[in-house]
Amino acid sequence: MTVLASLLAGVVFGLALAAPPGPMNAVIAEESVLRGWTAGVRAGLGAATADAIFFVLALVGAVGFLNRAPLIKGVMVGVGGLLMLYYAYGAAREVRGSFLGVDTDIVDDESAGFRKALALALANPYQVLFWLTVGVGLLEPGRVDVFAAAEVAELAGALVVETGSPALVVGFFGGIGLWVTGFPGALVAARRRVEALAPAVAALSALLLAAFGVLFLVDAAGTLVPVVEAALSGLVG
Repeated sequence: MTVLASLLAGVVFGLALAAPPGPMNAVIAEESVLRGWTAGVRAGLGAATADAIFFVLALVGAVGFLNRAPLIKGVMVGVGGLLMLYYAYGAAREVRGSFLGVDTDIVDDESAGFRKALALALANPYQVLFWLTVGVGLLEPGRVDVFAAAEVAELAGALVVETGSPALVVGFFGGIGLWVTGFPGALVAARRRVEALAPAVAALSALLLAAFGVLFLVDAAGTLVPVVEAALSGLVG
C-alpha cells in the first residue's frame, strides 16, 4: 500500500473504532450538549490520551501482564463499572436540573470531561487488551480486517489493510481526532435546532453509563469470584 492509502485506511479504522455507542461517547455527548463543543472535544481528548498511553505501554511490553493476571483484570473491570455508575448518577442529576431548573450543586469544570473520559479509559482493561493485540499489530507487517477489529460485524471483510506502516497508525489517531471533534460539533449544531436535545442526550448518556457499569460489574464478578474461591480453597486445603 502507498503511504496515502495507509493513511486513509488508518483514518477509516480510527473512525470505525471511535464511532460505536459506548461509555466514552456517552461522556462526550453529555459534555457537548450541556457545556458546548470545547467541553465535548476535551472529553474526547481524554479518551484519546488513554489510547496514546496504552499504545506506548503496549509497544514496550509494560501491559502484557494483564493476559496473565485475571485478578488485576477483574479489579480493573470492577473499578471501571463503579466509575460508570458514578458518572451515570452525575448525568442523571444534571438531567434533573435541566428539566426542573433547580440548582443541583454541580459546578461546571472545563476539564471535568477530560478527566472523566481519561479515568474510564484507564480503568478499562479491554482497551488495554486491544492495544496488546490489534493496536501493536498495526506496526507489524501483516494484514488486519479493519471492521472486524472494530467489532463492526456487518462490515467484516469490507476493508482489509496491510499493516506495518507508521502512516497507518498516524491515520488511526487522525480518525479518532476527526470523531472527537466532529461528533461534539454535530451534537452542538443539533442542540441549537432542538432545545430539548440537551436533557434528552444527558438522560441517554446516564442510561448508557449505568447499563455499561452494571455489565462491567457483572463481568468483574464473573472473573473475581472463581479467583477468590480458588484462593480460599487453597488456604483451607
